[in-house]
Amino acid sequence: MAEFAQPRPRCSTCALPLPAGQPQCGACLKAPPPLDVCLAAVPYAFPWAHLMADFKFNEQPALAKFFANLLKATPWVDPSIEAADLLLPMPLSRQRLQVRGYNQALLLAQQLHARKARVDLLLRITDTPAQHTLKREQRLTGLAHSFAVDPLKVSLLQGARLVLVDDVMTTGASLYAAARVLKAAGAAHITGLVIARTE
Repeated sequence: MAEFAQPRPRCSTCALPLPAGQPQCGACLKAPPPLDVCLAAVPYAFPWAHLMADFKFNEQPALAKFFANLLKATPWVDPSIEAADLLLPMPLSRQRLQVRGYNQALLLAQQLHARKARVDLLLRITDTPAQHTLKREQRLTGLAHSFAVDPLKVSLLQGARLVLVDDVMTTGASLYAAARVLKAAGAAHITGLVIARTE
């Protein structure tokens, strides 16, 4: 962590690296994303990419505690969690959950703040191909109708401050699609929180 997880300036709404003193990237200034804040601990590169593949695909859910500690050591993460009403993990489709056996984003959210973590509000309603297998354009357009809010629990989101938890952010398509659904349901503020950001 001392060698490969040093904090660096990032865009406040998409977490891409920026020169020091510049709060937002040009793309976010031009077309603001549906996230109010976006935080990432590390770049999706060595040694994190290998560890995250183990966490996600090689049946090593115990790494959730390590990654939660990595996130908590990242500037602004603890205050964002404390200020949040709920932590919502990015949901997996039923098919993906059956194959993997666990939702790595849920494990991470539970390690960050078990009492605030909720898996029953944001739902994945379609099974799309794994995002890492798709080209950028397919990622940006293929998720528009993939998420929904449980209609019986929508009142819990009215005026709520949320932290949307995921493992990796590449184009942001998944996080943005989920955030749009949550904002439409009445969420007041959404922070995207990811372990790693593709740069």
